[in-house]
Amino acid sequence: MSSDYDPPDVPLAVLHEDHEVVLVDKPAGLLSVPGKGEHLADCLLARVQAAFPTALLVHRLDRDTSGVMIFALTPHAQRHLGLQFEKRQTRKTYVARVAGRIADKTGTVDLPLIVDWPNRPKQMVDHENGKPAVTDWRVVRASDAETRVRLFPKTGRSHQLRVHMLALGHPILGDPFYAEGPARAHPRMMLHSETLQFRHPDGGRGMRITAPAPF
Repeated sequence: MSSDYDPPDVPLAVLHEDHEVVLVDKPAGLLSVPGKGEHLADCLLARVQAAFPTALLVHRLDRDTSGVMIFALTPHAQRHLGLQFEKRQTRKTYVARVAGRIADKTGTVDLPLIVDWPNRPKQMVDHENGKPAVTDWRVVRASDAETRVRLFPKTGRSHQLRVHMLALGHPILGDPFYAEGPARAHPRMMLHSETLQFRHPDGGRGMRITAPAPF
């Protein structure tokens, strides 16, 4: 990744800001947090902190995934939101374009995941040692070539949606790790975090922030 890291030069897209939180639309191709080395220093966290100096990390999206990310602006908000993610009290909706036609309209993938050590950062299904991972999915529209789906992860494992779609036999288009052949030949990975629902750290009111998919 290090040699071909060419993050997009686009303005910060702020979806919501107040005294406790800021939500932004992360572009595909940008790291959420810095990698090892100066060449991997440019990341969404650094860009957000340039505009909001007190911003603190709460969660991450994969480099190749776009969409809604929330940052805390106070230590209280970071703790409050961190617990919501830990206890699976937040709700996320993703949009993806996957290879081939998915025959059913809805379904659930319940397959435990573990890191594929020789091929890090790839993950794999492991029924013996994997951690529980569950994804609900619903078809939006389908053709013979590809299917547009909404994905509703119940857990937050690394690469969960990517491996679960692959396990269905429908890898996410443009996925550099799990798609092969024509399915990989796309300008970006077709996975976008569309909606995040959470409770506001100040008062607990429910909030729902959306960023429409750019594909």
